[in-house]
Amino acid sequence: MRCAASSAARANRADEMNDQKNMLLAIVLSAIVLIGWQIFFGLPSMQQQQQAKQQQQQTQQQPTTSVPQPGAPAPTGQPSTTTQPAPGQTPVPGQPPVKPITREAALKASPRVAIETPRLAGSINLKGGRIDDLLLTQYRETVDPKSPPVVLLSPSGAPMPFYGEFGWVAAAGNTMPLPNSETVWKQQGAGTLGVNRPVTLAYDNGQGLEFRRTISVDDKYMFTVRDEVVNKGSEPATLYPYALISRHGHPRLEGFYILHEGLIGVFGEQGLKEVGYAEIEKQKQISYKATNAWLGITDKYWAATLVPDTTAAIQAVFSAGLSGTVKTYQTHYLLDSVTIQPGATSAVSTRMFAGAKEVETVDGYDRQYKLNRFELLIDWGYFHFITKPLFLAMDWLYRYFGNFGVAILLITVIIKIFFFPLANKSYASMAKMKAVQPEMLAIRDRFADDKVKQQQAMMELYKKEKINPIAGCLPILIQIPVFFALYKVLFITIEMRHAPFFGWIRDLSAPDPTTIFNLFGLIPWDPMRTFGETIGPFFMIGIWPIVMGITMWFQMKLNPAPPDPTQKMIFDWMPLIFTFMLASFSAGLVIYWAWNNLLSVAQQSYIMHKHGAKVELWDNIKALFGFKKDDDKKDGDKK
Repeated sequence: MRCAASSAARANRADEMNDQKNMLLAIVLSAIVLIGWQIFFGLPSMQQQQQAKQQQQQTQQQPTTSVPQPGAPAPTGQPSTTTQPAPGQTPVPGQPPVKPITREAALKASPRVAIETPRLAGSINLKGGRIDDLLLTQYRETVDPKSPPVVLLSPSGAPMPFYGEFGWVAAAGNTMPLPNSETVWKQQGAGTLGVNRPVTLAYDNGQGLEFRRTISVDDKYMFTVRDEVVNKGSEPATLYPYALISRHGHPRLEGFYILHEGLIGVFGEQGLKEVGYAEIEKQKQISYKATNAWLGITDKYWAATLVPDTTAAIQAVFSAGLSGTVKTYQTHYLLDSVTIQPGATSAVSTRMFAGAKEVETVDGYDRQYKLNRFELLIDWGYFHFITKPLFLAMDWLYRYFGNFGVAILLITVIIKIFFFPLANKSYASMAKMKAVQPEMLAIRDRFADDKVKQQQAMMELYKKEKINPIAGCLPILIQIPVFFALYKVLFITIEMRHAPFFGWIRDLSAPDPTTIFNLFGLIPWDPMRTFGETIGPFFMIGIWPIVMGITMWFQMKLNPAPPDPTQKMIFDWMPLIFTFMLASFSAGLVIYWAWNNLLSVAQQSYIMHKHGAKVELWDNIKALFGFKKDDDKKDGDKK
């Protein structure tokens, strides 16, 4: 008897030690998940912000532009080794760098023609004939409607120059003067550039060639540039048309792997090419030959892209370099040569998209100009077939209800209805597992010291009762692609930017701004200022993440506890882990997850009740606070 009691005591101590080990393992795994999440998702964003600040604080020399060089380009997809710097100010070795002036001072340094449309404000630089000053008047820097409008393009000399340039280059060895970045064009007539109000610029090279540039813009974000050359000399002139988008300085990036920011283009049958800033810095240049192409530089919400004629055969280049100490990035294309006979005129047209990546606008340009998948300017990702239809459905609901948050709630209900048959089978299987739980506990006690036999007996029971042990995971697995697609929609679409919900949520694309650690704003303390970008996010646990965690906890308690202690511990910790993980996600996504949890609780309760299985929710909650379950009371009464 003593030996048996001693053995039982040792077994109990062993079980306790195993439980403690499992507890420590669960805590360690939870900490690894939280810290890893912050390292891989929080720190990259912070590092990108710091890098952008350093770029703006660095001194720089006057930026120069590399224009395309006529001749055979490098093989498609391979780095090219030939560039020709544009005439103008070139960095001189040994000269001290010149500090960048303010954007306002850079704009005043050259004559300009104003741009005024319902969506755009800015100007064309007569020096160089560039489009290098553009503000998006319908978008603000913050949710405050009084904050400054978003600045897209900026001129050379200012911090972070970003501009579009167009022109002609001569064949190698030809020294004929052509307009360049230092050329001052003259406006023909007066007035500003607006919808149905084009402007024309002119330049005479003094050697028989007269250049005219006519720039027009629509009511959204598409510029059309028509360059003409009139040959008034006695000799034919052979020129190559080109266009480029140039950016100086490393921009501030979001730093998330699901979003492409950098150089982008679709090149005929070669399809979509996305090259990040780090990659182009390594490769220096990548060349493409294509027809029916477009190319440019994209940010999360904004882009500047060149859109040549769909029938034009282009030699395109992605490139990166240095102007003094400042990194430069460029996309450009070169067309086939054009020979202008004496007395003749030749013209070439191109377009430049510069603005917000609105889905309806981008898709409209795709259809209007019959472009090659211009819709891919918006990074819909690998789940394009889910992501874009999901957005279109939400946008349709938004047009009726006027609130994207309400659209998220309604689309969640629609998804639930769509997957109801599969969820019904899953919850029915869970009801069967509830029915055989006493047998599962008996097997666990019978083979407490032999895990292998315990698992074999469990599998035989599952087979006998026709139970799928992983069926309960199906509702979660089903919603993972939808969850990711919704995350993508909230993250990449500008329509979600600054979209309000109700109450304190003024931007569904941003995290919940409240935190429990300052009693949701009652205490004047900001964890982000105190702990910085590394530790601060751990303290930004807002109201909606807490609601999401509670609803997830309710969903977990709806099911019987797993017989395995380790599994039970993981499930117990999961709501807390997800609360911390999703706290830094967009509020719209957290609202979706919380609402989906509530719908799942209602749906599962109904299905389990329909199949005669007891709903464990209230019993599990009572047990948490020390009250006995109803089953335990019945067992006690029987004894």
